[in-house]
Amino acid sequence: MSASDTAAAVAERLPRLAPAAPPAAPATGADTAARPPLIALHGASVRLGGVTALHGVDLTLHAGDRLALVGANGSGKTTLLRLLHGLVPLATGRAERHALPSTARPPVAAMLFQRPFLLSLSVWRNVSLALWLHGVPRAERRARALDALRRVGLDELAQRPARALSGGQQQRLALARAWALRPDILFLDEPTASLDPGAKREVEHVIESFAAEGLTVVLATHNLGQAKRLATRVAYLEAGQVVVDLPVHAFFDTDRLPPQAQLFLKGELAWTR
Repeated sequence: MSASDTAAAVAERLPRLAPAAPPAAPATGADTAARPPLIALHGASVRLGGVTALHGVDLTLHAGDRLALVGANGSGKTTLLRLLHGLVPLATGRAERHALPSTARPPVAAMLFQRPFLLSLSVWRNVSLALWLHGVPRAERRARALDALRRVGLDELAQRPARALSGGQQQRLALARAWALRPDILFLDEPTASLDPGAKREVEHVIESFAAEGLTVVLATHNLGQAKRLATRVAYLEAGQVVVDLPVHAFFDTDRLPPQAQLFLKGELAWTR
């Protein structure tokens, strides 16, 4: 079977999405206020060793956002992603984590890295173990794990060793493991950076289907086409600062961006040092 035939077969197993227009821009004004804030950063700075990785960041993440973090290497995208997830401490500033109005509990978050960490276990046991660590009762784990694998088109590979999967399948397994936890926010750090075009499409399809159900997504990416396809909002980082924060259509269709952001869009910006 050819690579294109394989990709087509996998696509048939992935959740179907109705044809739709490109993602709408985030609401503003009163509409934004109608979507509750989940995380708010105020003057947030992060130091890693002797380096200031983030400086004076003001950013609010609302429920339902699809936020793409873009910028040159070393601009602070991954650090901001980790800060939003609570994995790195603040040096200065404030980070507010708001309870969900419907349940009065903090939002549940999950994070995927560029290369997923998988245990030397079967595909379904990698998901089941995450559910155990999350406190899900034993009686529920197998059904939830298999449901998550069906969600990403991997249910027929449930007994296969996880580390024997292809790169794209491993990333979809990581997405299934995250989705099984029923998160409110999904953080993604370059989730398709090392994948071939077919596998990238499969992973993007899964992410899009999650977001279409209302899951809040924050994505760090160098792939501007991916930001256009998946995001409703783009934050451009430069030297540890959020320089631009715009709806996706405004970010890509304006000529009023700062010079460095324009160079980045043209592919002419070197590494941030």
